[in-house]
Amino acid sequence: MSVIRSLYCGVMVFWLFACLAVQASTFEASTEQVKARLIASVDAVHPGDDIQIGVHQWIIPHWHTYWINPGDSGIATTIKYDLPAGATVSDIQWPTPARMNLGPVTNYGYEHEVTLLSTIHVSEAVSAGNVFPIRAVVNWLVCEEECIPQQVELSLQLPVVAPGQPAGSGSPLIAKARSALPVASPRPVTVEHSDNGLLLRIGGFEIPGSSIKDIWFYPTEWGRIAQSAAQTWRVDGDSIELKFPPGDAPLANGENLNGVLVITENGNDVPIVRGFTINPVLGNTAKDGAYINEPEVAFVSALLFAFLGGVILNLMPCVFPVLSIKALSLLKHAQHSPLQTRLNGLVYSAGVLVSFALLGAVLIALKASGTQIGWGFQFQSPVFVLAVVYLIFAAGLSLSGVFTIGNSVVGIGSALAERSGLTGSFFTGVLATIVATPCTAPFMGAALGFALTQPGPALMAVFLSLGSGLALPYLLLSLWPSFLQRRLPKPGIWMERLKQALAFPMYGATVWLVWVLAQQTGLNGVAVALGGIVAIAFAAWLYEVTKYSGKFVSHSGSGIAALVLLLSLTGGYFGIKNDPATSGSLSSTKSSEQNWEPYTEERFKALRAEGKPVFLNFTAAWCISCLANEKVALSRRAVIDGFKKSGITYLKGDWTNRNIEITRILAEFGRSGVPLYVYYPAGIDTDPVVLPQILTPEIVIRAVTVPVSTVSLVN
Repeated sequence: MSVIRSLYCGVMVFWLFACLAVQASTFEASTEQVKARLIASVDAVHPGDDIQIGVHQWIIPHWHTYWINPGDSGIATTIKYDLPAGATVSDIQWPTPARMNLGPVTNYGYEHEVTLLSTIHVSEAVSAGNVFPIRAVVNWLVCEEECIPQQVELSLQLPVVAPGQPAGSGSPLIAKARSALPVASPRPVTVEHSDNGLLLRIGGFEIPGSSIKDIWFYPTEWGRIAQSAAQTWRVDGDSIELKFPPGDAPLANGENLNGVLVITENGNDVPIVRGFTINPVLGNTAKDGAYINEPEVAFVSALLFAFLGGVILNLMPCVFPVLSIKALSLLKHAQHSPLQTRLNGLVYSAGVLVSFALLGAVLIALKASGTQIGWGFQFQSPVFVLAVVYLIFAAGLSLSGVFTIGNSVVGIGSALAERSGLTGSFFTGVLATIVATPCTAPFMGAALGFALTQPGPALMAVFLSLGSGLALPYLLLSLWPSFLQRRLPKPGIWMERLKQALAFPMYGATVWLVWVLAQQTGLNGVAVALGGIVAIAFAAWLYEVTKYSGKFVSHSGSGIAALVLLLSLTGGYFGIKNDPATSGSLSSTKSSEQNWEPYTEERFKALRAEGKPVFLNFTAAWCISCLANEKVALSRRAVIDGFKKSGITYLKGDWTNRNIEITRILAEFGRSGVPLYVYYPAGIDTDPVVLPQILTPEIVIRAVTVPVSTVSLVN
């Protein structure tokens, strides 16, 4: 979105002095979403004064800026003051925040309007009759569904008057801003461990529980609590108890829980909001009790986002190889009875859900062991990638007719049982899940990021919702078989030809996965994989040509085929397991045409310290969405030229193999997996811009060429 720059200048006479008339000016700067103004608590200053200065923001409806702790995403507003020699300025005094929910993401910030106050100490050395200039560079991130970093420069000149002369009352917005600041809690507050969380107890409460509409605790430090989780409260005599789960950076015993406790009371016309600063020390005791369960909006939203992401996942490039199996299944089932077709659809859905349940169980176990993991983590294991290589290649051989087991030809899963196509439908669902996990569809990022911070039951529910979305399109077609039967021609040789043609996407997926293996293990891993592929092809051929050659020959051929298959799997496992990654990762080599550098924390921090613009791309070789974005958008000449013209350093972080540092960065941006694209505009304190998970050249160019709306105002 382009930002319209406009200039609002106004000149006001603040005070008329008997000996000298001095004009003090306020300045405003506007962007498309925010109008900012520099205001003061006085119209003039005395030498040695302490005055309050503030940046007041009017924010258009539905948009918001951020608090000191922005929550699950976002960046806090920063103000850099330029003052005369000898003057000092305090940190920002943050007004009581509000929370904004977008699906499972909870942010802390401000809507409509806010004033960020600071206290300035005027030097004793300033002389009456001069002016006291104040300049401020203000950076903020303003968000609705999209986020836009913006910057303005504001300046204000206040007359310096002699002691004893009136200084004026300044802007009335200052008094309003003071009333919005949280105050120190007049009541004793304690925090202690409780079942699966923390218990905050506020004593000496005279407010009846029936008059309280809402209570919420806002920590000033990220990660102290699970910010998207519900906070439950109850009245216990003259105390209020508030319970919430810990976050990714939980308190240790003896540490302070710093933040703002916001109590909203039912008023006559509008709710009354009161904010209290608290900093209790975490203790060890716990107290049981029944709590009021507020609606867990974040959890319900995560379920919905996961379901939508699962539906969209059917259209992502990762799932394309298995579309061969699904399409063939639909063709075959369309010739069955409606009951059999519906049953196959239900069994396929069961295969998807069981697979997601197993994946969720593994994630829960890994979380319990303290392992940092994310979506698609299993593809960081070369052994797992090799197993999928063999599985998909064998599926292609089956579709090509190299081997068949019984009459079932639908997918590698159906080759696991002779007597019924239901087993094949189940394992088709399993295979669909396996090939879907390297992809992240829209809506999935926030849902999975939320799930990985939640207890086991909530995580499992989100994963099952994701699986339900993935299974839904196929299930709907199965439940209405007449829809297909009316549109398909009669069975014939075309079905066999189509089945054979659909093997080639499986072979293509095999090539891609061998390439992924090369990124993880180098050339030795490729040799192991190709050797196993040859052995599997030989075993499949031997089984097929001997199975009708008499009992002895058939059994001998099957036995040799099974032995060859076992040796290929065993050899592949030990060959990959004992061959660590040596070369070829996404970030290990650089050609003359390459416009990116490998990401390292040291390089990133050095670039930021110099104020240079940086584009971060966190990717993986097994992530088809990542590779598609690089091909469609990031490798386009217009994007490359745009990076060069703007002096942008492009850093690529490789998550192909397990990398704890990148996992941590993903978590900081509320993501559980790749891709993640972040742009830091030029400047030391600029806010990051998070790009969508699906890119086009226009999206990238717009983000890096118009990253900040800057309005510079001078006297």
